[in-house]
Amino acid sequence: MIPIAPAAEGQAPAPRHDIQHYLRPGSLQLAALPPLSLYIHLPWCLKKCPYCDFNSHAQGQDGLPEQRYIDALVADLDASLPLIWGRTVHSIFIGGGTPSLFSPASIDRLLGDIRARLRLEPDCEITLEANPGTFEKDRFRAFRQAGVTRLSIGVQSFDDDHLRALGRVHDSAQARAAVEEAAQAFDTFNLDIMYALPGQTLEQAALDIDTALQYKPPHISIYHLTIEANTVFAKYPPVVPEDDAAYAMLDQITERTEAAGLERYEVSAYAAQGHRCWHNLNYWQFGDYLGLGAGAHGKLTFAHRVIRQVRFRDPARYMHEALQGNAVASEDEVARADLAFEYMLGALRLRHGFGLRDFGERTGLPITAIQAALQEAEKKGLVERDFARVRPTVRGFDFLSDLQTLFLSN
Repeated sequence: MIPIAPAAEGQAPAPRHDIQHYLRPGSLQLAALPPLSLYIHLPWCLKKCPYCDFNSHAQGQDGLPEQRYIDALVADLDASLPLIWGRTVHSIFIGGGTPSLFSPASIDRLLGDIRARLRLEPDCEITLEANPGTFEKDRFRAFRQAGVTRLSIGVQSFDDDHLRALGRVHDSAQARAAVEEAAQAFDTFNLDIMYALPGQTLEQAALDIDTALQYKPPHISIYHLTIEANTVFAKYPPVVPEDDAAYAMLDQITERTEAAGLERYEVSAYAAQGHRCWHNLNYWQFGDYLGLGAGAHGKLTFAHRVIRQVRFRDPARYMHEALQGNAVASEDEVARADLAFEYMLGALRLRHGFGLRDFGERTGLPITAIQAALQEAEKKGLVERDFARVRPTVRGFDFLSDLQTLFLSN
């Protein structure tokens, strides 16, 4: 799921530009555009989790404004179409929040409206995030019939005590039932698992991953619990395992997933052959994505520039503005000096790293722009490279933030 950042709700919508504004001469010369994905943010949850800093909002007593919100998403897409005319969409990711709160009929309508406006690859990956707390029999199958091809289930843990500590609305039995149904309904699905939880031992972390692996998931995303600003956990910090214990948990997770045939292809992602998440790979490889929905980010490339957009964060404000064709709260062009660092934020998360030719094609920069930083990273043992590729070492994976920081512009 792509991070959702705040946008000032008092501000006016970003100025609307025609396509000629984006095609005007600039500092970059990009010969080709990267693949395009679509990210859709559905911001409601049954309850806000105490560790969550995403743009999510507890569902009110009146339920969800499903149809109005989808109307707003489609209006947002309509206003954005001139920016992506002629481009094919390779993946769609419906994140949140808890998108599985929306009915399968609403998801079917949304995907139908998208197909009517955009050209999708025949094998377009369409992911929906789901939580076990919204699970009911045959619901996941209905999402599959609506066009979803990949389910991502926010299990987090199979331990009831840890689920309560995380403020989750589901219990272990619901998690198991949801995973069983997903395995029957989908050829590919993902399980989100967290570690370094309040009071968690090494043995408990091992039991969580072993339980997950019993269901033979083709993809697992593993996340260290992080105390983020502006969350309940930031105000009332829980007691979590020390760093050394957390590292030991991650080491045993990696060993167990590898033994089960899952490759750690990204810092937090493990997949069986043929089941890597194409949508996330596109993020990490500096691909483009149009972000629709409350607080959603987007990144779009043109011949001479790369821009980033942010939609209005508050769902009510977003719906109001989107229905008037003004969903974009802010829009900025990525400075040439920042492109290398932005590229490295994703590319160095990948086990196989990046190709030097890909760096030039995606950023429009010469390899000399990163030569000094590459030499420093190699000297520190954080990367290994040849004439074609750069790959993070095991040490580079362990100290990823330090590695990425080397590419910050001075």
